[in-house]
Amino acid sequence: MEADQKGVKEEKLNKNGEIYIRKHPELKVNVVDGSSLVVAVVLNSIPKGTSQVVLQARRLSKVANTIALALCQRGIQVVTLDEEEYKRLKARLTPEAAANLVLSKSTCVSKTWLVDDGLCEDEQLKAPKGTLFIPYSPFPLKKVREDCFYFSTPAMICPKHLQNVDSCENWLPRRVMSASRIAGILHASEGWNEHECGDMMFDVDKVWKASLDHGFSPFTMSSAIEAKI
Repeated sequence: MEADQKGVKEEKLNKNGEIYIRKHPELKVNVVDGSSLVVAVVLNSIPKGTSQVVLQARRLSKVANTIALALCQRGIQVVTLDEEEYKRLKARLTPEAAANLVLSKSTCVSKTWLVDDGLCEDEQLKAPKGTLFIPYSPFPLKKVREDCFYFSTPAMICPKHLQNVDSCENWLPRRVMSASRIAGILHASEGWNEHECGDMMFDVDKVWKASLDHGFSPFTMSSAIEAKI
C-alpha cells in the first residue's frame, strides 16, 4: 500500500478502527480486531514455569501493552532490551506491575521471547541458543536462527464440527485459524454487542474461555510439529 511505503502506520491513520466507528455510529455490525484473543493465545503459549520473558515492543500496541501488564501482574519478569521501549512500556503500567519490568543492556539469558514481525536479524542474534520466539503479530517472523525455535503466529485449532475449513493463512496448517479471525466468530456466537477496536480491549480471560467452550483448542508446539509430518 502507498501508505505503508511512505511509512504511515494504520494505527495513526485509523486508530485501529476507532475513527471509522466514530464516523459511522449507525453501524449495525461490530468491528472486532481480536486483540483480546491474541493476547490470550500468546499468554497461554508461554511454557509453564517461565519466570522471565523478553518482550520486543518497538511498535508499542495495545496487544504488547496488555501482554506486558498481564505478565507483570502474574509476577513474571518482563525484560526489554531497548531503553525507549522500556520507558514507553513503563509509562503504561501501574507502579506495582512496573516493578517486574526490567531494562537489560547486556546479554539476556531468557529463552522465551515475545516479538512482532519487525524483529530484525541482528536482534535475533542476541537471543541465547535454544530461544523460543513467540510472535504476537499477525505475520510470521523471518527465521534466521537454526538453533532456536519459532512458534506460530497467534492461532488455534478449529473444532471438528466446523466444516469446509482449509488453510486460514498460507503459513498455517489446515484447520488452524488465526486468533483475530476466531474472535469475530466468538463475538457473533456469544452475542457480544460491542466493538473491539481502537483502544478498546475485551476481557482476555472471558474470550479465552469462550474459545475453549466453542471447541477451539490451543495450537501448541507439539501440534505444530505434528502438522508438518
